[in-house]
Amino acid sequence: MSPYCDERGGAVLNSTIDQFAYCTISPRSDEQATVHSLDYETIQKWKAGNTLTYDGNLDLIKAVVNHFKVKQGFDMFLHCGAPPGSGLGSSSAVMVSIIGAMSEWLNESLSQYEIAELAYILEREELKLPGGKQDQYAATFGGFNFMEFNHDRTLVTPLRIKSDVLNELNYVMLLANTGKTRDSGNIIKAQTQGYIDGNSKTSEALDNAKRLAEEMKNALLKGEIRYMGELLNEAWTYKKNYTNNISNEYLDKIYKTALSTGAIGGKISGAGGGGFMFFICEYDKKRDVARELTSLGANIVGYNFEKYGFQTWRFNE
Repeated sequence: MSPYCDERGGAVLNSTIDQFAYCTISPRSDEQATVHSLDYETIQKWKAGNTLTYDGNLDLIKAVVNHFKVKQGFDMFLHCGAPPGSGLGSSSAVMVSIIGAMSEWLNESLSQYEIAELAYILEREELKLPGGKQDQYAATFGGFNFMEFNHDRTLVTPLRIKSDVLNELNYVMLLANTGKTRDSGNIIKAQTQGYIDGNSKTSEALDNAKRLAEEMKNALLKGEIRYMGELLNEAWTYKKNYTNNISNEYLDKIYKTALSTGAIGGKISGAGGGGFMFFICEYDKKRDVARELTSLGANIVGYNFEKYGFQTWRFNE
């Protein structure tokens, strides 16, 4: 996140999974624009061609419509497989899906970098939503990537992982919904402010997280999955030093229970405070970990790694 990555450079090891955001656009012959969000169970209407005001209701869509200066009427249907507040980058995936669908409809050719950067600009600069840069690029590019962020450029390097390594990683990795949603904005603001204020604990934790991203990338390429789990455990320790509200008593209990029943390491996805946690487990202990976490109220979610990023298509009935 800025300003850390602008000043010191940032690095992220990232993979997408098969939780999808969908945006469907059906053009109309009039100037009526209708948006139906299944996740928020809301429908909004406005006249196409007007500059839309941000009021906290479907602002992601409004920002894209304002950017493309859409003058023709349309019906839009939105749905995301990951719930809001999950820490799985759902809002950025939705933003990317809207940009992708809108650019396809309007025949505006955009590269993957242009789509990801536009999603970042609209979310972080136009709408002032706090957060980092990885989510937009992950949803756009898809697959396993090592991402490097600097003040004037972003570099996404796709990783070629052997199929047996991916199969084993998928076999031993467990994804758990803690059942607790959170407002990531306040957590991110506290983390950013800690770095701006020169808090050495925050800065050292961020430095170590960047180092671990590089080490974990190398471990993944070599197929050293157990070592990846150990690095995850170390990364979780540093992540909790970003700010005080990354974890809480319930999350600490989930983590300690997972480690005591067969997990090698894990961490929370996203800013922290709730949402999803994932763990790398001993190959013969994943079921034990799942059983114990379920008894604590967590929900184990099945998943597969997904190699594709955003895709668009046209369909005429």
